[in-house]
Amino acid sequence: MLIEFRVKNFRSFRDEQVLSLVASKDKTLLDTNTLETGVSAVSAALRSAVIYGANAGGKSNLIKALQDMRGVVVDSGKWSPGQTFDVHPFRLDGESTSRPTEFEVTFVIDRVRYQYGFALNRERIVSEHLLVYKAFKPQRWFDRRFDSDSGKDIYEFGSGLKGPKTVWEGATRPNSLFISMAAQLNSEQLLPVFDWFNRRLIIMNESSPLSPRFSVESLQEAENRKELCAFMTSADVSIADIDVIATKVHRPMIQFDRATGKHQLGAEESQEYQLRFHHVTEHGNAVFDLADESTGSRILLSLAGPIIDILKKGLTLVVDELDASLHTMLVRRLVQLFHKPDLNTGGAQLIFTTHDTSLLDAPDLFRRDQIWFAEKDRRQASSLISLAEFSPRKNEALERGYLMGRYGGLPYLTGPLGPEV
Repeated sequence: MLIEFRVKNFRSFRDEQVLSLVASKDKTLLDTNTLETGVSAVSAALRSAVIYGANAGGKSNLIKALQDMRGVVVDSGKWSPGQTFDVHPFRLDGESTSRPTEFEVTFVIDRVRYQYGFALNRERIVSEHLLVYKAFKPQRWFDRRFDSDSGKDIYEFGSGLKGPKTVWEGATRPNSLFISMAAQLNSEQLLPVFDWFNRRLIIMNESSPLSPRFSVESLQEAENRKELCAFMTSADVSIADIDVIATKVHRPMIQFDRATGKHQLGAEESQEYQLRFHHVTEHGNAVFDLADESTGSRILLSLAGPIIDILKKGLTLVVDELDASLHTMLVRRLVQLFHKPDLNTGGAQLIFTTHDTSLLDAPDLFRRDQIWFAEKDRRQASSLISLAEFSPRKNEALERGYLMGRYGGLPYLTGPLGPEV
């Protein structure tokens, strides 16, 4: 489970910003909205967090930051020598553009807390570290930093990390992470850390758009189809069943022989799937194609398969603009799935951005520490702040307070867009 994410000098985040999922001492909704970590220093974590902010306020950049960090961990071990990073430092002052971008994440795997981070510029990894809390006092498994005088990476290893560390160090290029290379070379201790990024952190945004493929493949198994249909029906959709018709398709392709320079036409076989939705109402029934379904129903279907899987496996889901094309009541229902301990038995978490301010006053939906705001200052630098820092009254109208600017996260309206009349 995710405990904390830190980012510095990334896009609109000039200074270090922290998104924390550590539950405060507030006892509100403790049984439903928090989960035990098994770690004494962080006894409870939040099952969800929602981030508000104006357009271009920085909330989507926070998702991109976590996505970029994940991408470097997962992919840098496969990059060729000399391949450069697509870095995005804060560009509106002269100092930040020459400084590295920094990421750090803290998460828990099997009651062990890991604190892992790195800094990078366009050419190379500048620093990398991993702290492991098997007890209250951390073990520093490794620390890597680039020494500009010698032009080399300097490594320091702790006694807690076992295995051929010098081999892993030698295999790590300037543009790759030590943890990625060590995982590729079968480090039993570091592989779970790599796998947390690779398998347990799911991100959906414009760079990784939602696709119905996972749900469609799940529908081919009877038990999964039953769960998916129940998911759709619980959202007040009159879908009684969904059929999947698989068709083999032969697509033309050109095969090129480099040795002879000749080419020939061929064909490759692939599967295409057609969905049939059986709708049943009190007054009749009908069968519709996917194209006949509403945009909201199609998005809900695309979400259904991954969310069911995420809840089963206890993964962390991060979504930019969860409310896109979904009614506010459906968004509430999705959030509530993560807050139901009997459904969310694996400790799955949901982090999402939204403009749906009605969620702020939805009864028993969020604790104060689950609500965050992203806001740009006059220098166009984004900051991240929790609603809990404003200490709102217990029965305060949060939506009204937010729209009045009490908590920040609102756009500066000038020119033809403002002021309000």
